[in-house]
Amino acid sequence: MDFQIALLLGQDGITNGAIYALLALALVLVFAVTRVIFIPQGEYVAFGALTLAALQAGKLPGTLWLLLGMGIAVAAIDLALAVRRGTARRIPAIVGWNIVYPAALTALLWLVKPAELPLPAQVLLALAVVVPLGPMVYRLAYQPLAEASVLVLLIVSVAVHLTLVGLGLLFFGAEGSRTPAFSEGNLEIAGLTISGQTIWVVIASLALIVTLYQLFERTLYGKALRATAINRVGARLMGISTTMAGKLSFLLAAAIGAFSGILIAPITTIYYDTGFLIGLKGFVGAIIGGLASYPVAAAGAVLVGLLESFSSFYASAFKEVIVFTLIIPVLLWRSLTTRHVEEVE
Repeated sequence: MDFQIALLLGQDGITNGAIYALLALALVLVFAVTRVIFIPQGEYVAFGALTLAALQAGKLPGTLWLLLGMGIAVAAIDLALAVRRGTARRIPAIVGWNIVYPAALTALLWLVKPAELPLPAQVLLALAVVVPLGPMVYRLAYQPLAEASVLVLLIVSVAVHLTLVGLGLLFFGAEGSRTPAFSEGNLEIAGLTISGQTIWVVIASLALIVTLYQLFERTLYGKALRATAINRVGARLMGISTTMAGKLSFLLAAAIGAFSGILIAPITTIYYDTGFLIGLKGFVGAIIGGLASYPVAAAGAVLVGLLESFSSFYASAFKEVIVFTLIIPVLLWRSLTTRHVEEVE
């Protein structure tokens, strides 16, 4: 390997690591707030990319029908609870978010021609379809079991993952899709050619990380998420709704996943089940951070991207094995250095 090849591999590693860092941050956020190891995080990556590809092809994406169906299911459950508890004032919000919004979005996509819209509008429409699925998944699958053990929540995550993968195959088929690049230009630095899409990925990832930092530090909802992550019982006693915090964390996780999928769709072909492997690599980064530290998780995810890139050069047949083997020494080190405390039921 010469220096030029090392630079190219480093460029690929940083690009992939930026995406893994976003997913690692989402996984740490969801686990800290809800104690859910969110295995389906990668499905939002695939849904975001494939939804954008469907819009660019002039088709109504299957995720739109999933949004409609899940919205009706959530509305039915919440309306029944509102009537039973006598909280009729919540009915307009329930109907508006879960029924009116998906119906209006469906009518909009039916009337306009998404393939003729500019790329920013297509991206916004794809996010508008996929992101609301996050809190809906939480409401249907996790909220009823919010006080269950981590093991039970993990089993539910496996079930949700398998369900979403099957729905992805039903909606988009087995063929992969790739979207046009955001930029066709290249940047030359010291003899190294950096593609415009790589620059887009890195800059957009850094911008999203900074935005999340500002959200947690300067907004009331961000501080509520931090309080819930630190102490759920204490946050509840201070008037913070842990249900609201759970839905918000899943909303952010869905937004991060869908945005990540849109960023990498021009770089690699996305299939209905591609997100699972990408999400697992983000999970390795989250494990390096102990599912608690955002900076360490992001750094670990970049390390995973670099390790994957250089492994593909030296031993391409074993690059996945090398990447996932990284989790073993990390878990061993944490097991030896962490004081074990029995879980209080």
